[in-house]
Amino acid sequence: MAQSPCTQVCQLDPASGWCRGCARDVDDITAWSRASEAQQQAILARLPARRRQLQQAGLWLTAPDRDERA
Repeated sequence: MAQSPCTQVCQLDPASGWCRGCARDVDDITAWSRASEAQQQAILARLPARRRQLQQAGLWLTAPDRDERA
């Protein structure tokens, strides 16, 4: 199984529905523990673009050294 992208910074952005700490949405977060490896990889693949959007909007809460986590 893939390593969870959770950063322990859990705060949903109401506009996007994405967590400001890991960039997952509620469906991604709740599905993670029971998702297959392929499903987890699909979730992880969506995160970089979401992170960039959150960063551009000034909404990204995670420390820079955590930004590279997949």
